[in-house]
Amino acid sequence: MDERRLASRPTRRILILAPHPDDEVVACGVAARRARAESAELFVLFLTTGVPPCELLWPWQRGNYGRRVERRRQEALAVMMLLGARPARFLDIPSRRLIAHLGVAAAAVDQALRETGATELWVTAFEGAHQDHDAANALAARYRDRLPLWEFAAYNLAGGRVQSNRFVDARGGVVELRLSREEIAEKRRALALYASEHANLAHIRVAQEAWRPLPRYDYAMPPHHGTLFRERYRWVPFRHPRIDFTPSTDVFAALAAWSATATLDMTPAADG
Repeated sequence: MDERRLASRPTRRILILAPHPDDEVVACGVAARRARAESAELFVLFLTTGVPPCELLWPWQRGNYGRRVERRRQEALAVMMLLGARPARFLDIPSRRLIAHLGVAAAAVDQALRETGATELWVTAFEGAHQDHDAANALAARYRDRLPLWEFAAYNLAGGRVQSNRFVDARGGVVELRLSREEIAEKRRALALYASEHANLAHIRVAQEAWRPLPRYDYAMPPHHGTLFRERYRWVPFRHPRIDFTPSTDVFAALAAWSATATLDMTPAADG
């Protein structure tokens, strides 16, 4: 290929919206590395701390809450070095609270888009994995008419079976990436850097990654029939910090209400 044509080709600048520190690896770590190998610039906006609110932890864990948040952030920075990415920003929103702070998160995305000059946006899929994943997806949908927007499968419980990096349905444009032996080892190394999340990442498989253009979801409705991944342990008769007891009906109602407002906010004013 003519070197002048290569030189004039615009650089891809990818902004990844990570609901938690670790989702940039779980959903798209190898896709990001491949893009980086092709000279793309990578940026990650971490939408929450990845740590539940202090009051939801066991009483004996609350005294070192700040250290837990900082540990997760330092793990993320180590992963950034491995991926060749740069953190756009770390938001201070606790895990499971993104739906209550979507306006703040949208302002942070706006700022990150300006500062990074991003040419495309990546986000976790709407699949009932974690309420923050679904909230991040609804947040990203606000930008669908501004730049290319891709969702990456993380994990789900469609059909009553845990699946990772596979979509709930086969709607349009799915790209499946089969990982090489070297890429599998690399993804495992990146996941291992999140040592604080070792138990929570045990269900992640590393054979493939998958993405597609973000569909137009109805965020008032669950992404699939039956129990969602985040609901699978709600039979536990006491409040456990690792279990999200927020009713999914409340999550979807909040996402639908915000999405409707966000759509109105992004609609140009009528003439006259």
